[in-house]
Amino acid sequence: MVKGRKSTEDHCFIVSSLSSDKADPARLLALNRGHWDIENRLHHVRDWTFDEDRSQVRRGNRPHVMASLRNAAISLLRLAGAANIAASTRELGRKPHAIARLVGL
Repeated sequence: MVKGRKSTEDHCFIVSSLSSDKADPARLLALNRGHWDIENRLHHVRDWTFDEDRSQVRRGNRPHVMASLRNAAISLLRLAGAANIAASTRELGRKPHAIARLVGL
């Protein structure tokens, strides 16, 4: 507690299909963290590295196709051992021959 500041307490309510014997606090916390792991590893990368939110592709199947291409690029980089997707895409942008090697050409 910081001197001069009032402490607070948060309550979290969860609706789950798990039975009460399977929905212990540790399990619910693990499920919640697992959700955010997916959010941080995929959606955050798509939003920030590929600037997906500003995409103007909106008609037909194009948005789905572009999302699939972004997911494929992220997956390829992760399989190749990239820890930082943004840095890896910048590096590959300067070395087009490396992209061909990454996809096996």
